[in-house]
Amino acid sequence: MHRELYPPKSWTNDRERCHAAKIPDERGFATRPEPARAMVLRALASPLPIAWGYRGCRRRPGVALSPDAAAVAIDPGLPDLPVEPREAIGRTLVSHFLALWEENGELTALMRVGATDPAAADRMQKVLREQLIPLARQVGPDPEQAPMRAALCASTVLGLALTRYVLRFPASVALDRDEIVDWLGPTVQRYLTALTP
Repeated sequence: MHRELYPPKSWTNDRERCHAAKIPDERGFATRPEPARAMVLRALASPLPIAWGYRGCRRRPGVALSPDAAAVAIDPGLPDLPVEPREAIGRTLVSHFLALWEENGELTALMRVGATDPAAADRMQKVLREQLIPLARQVGPDPEQAPMRAALCASTVLGLALTRYVLRFPASVALDRDEIVDWLGPTVQRYLTALTP
């Protein structure tokens, strides 16, 4: 499957056979969608330009990719994020997202696809609805403002992700993690906890 080693279950169940064929121990059996998903994610995470194909033809505007190919479900784990000390939540959130982006190519894939594919955009909005808005409600001064505050935080974090991991602006890529946290942390903090703009 696109230069991906795809041994059948009869092979992966026989480790001696795998060793004789020099198949690495970490290579186990996978159903066809798993290596295909990995291949799509590698392509999306690469800096090379891509064009979507849809059932053997070039993707037409308005024709959605299948949910499995469009993106993956992402759980950034915001409910488990420590919110104390409250005055550090902006830095904590930016640091958390940086770690996620740098350790998970699926987020870059989701970002690339989310701009043009409704299914992927919905996955990103789901994180906003189910995780970021509740966090903003928990730490902000006015629960009614939580959707607005969460959207502002998302615009900051996603703006960085777009310029650093997708478009790869040299100045954005050159920043180290501490610099990003120092610059964006106070902004996200203000969005979440400031009494007034």
